[in-house]
Amino acid sequence: MVTLKKVAEVLEAQVVSGQELLNRTVSSACGSDMMSDVLAYAKDDAVLLTGLLNVQVVRTADVSDAAALIFVRDKHPENDVLLAARDKNIPVLYTRCTMFEACGRLYGLGLRGCTAKDRK
Repeated sequence: MVTLKKVAEVLEAQVVSGQELLNRTVSSACGSDMMSDVLAYAKDDAVLLTGLLNVQVVRTADVSDAAALIFVRDKHPENDVLLAARDKNIPVLYTRCTMFEACGRLYGLGLRGCTAKDRK
């Protein structure tokens, strides 16, 4: 288990909201721009990495019980997305890392993803 604070450090991420929740622990990560894949494969308490900027990512993070939402490639969503995440108590972070690099760093930290066979 890894804290969100450690995730933020490893990704050199800016914490936009949810600073008070950085002691949450996570055990996996899900990196995808396809929210249907997140819903199908993400584990509870995973960090969700995405480059999508619409409010649907917050809904997906909420339904999949994600511990945090991390926007890659230094993307910044509109205020409605940030407000929706705040309403759902989902911390939001920005990283300059690409999706590939962010997932690699988190893998090196010990976080794993989820495959179809894990969900059976």
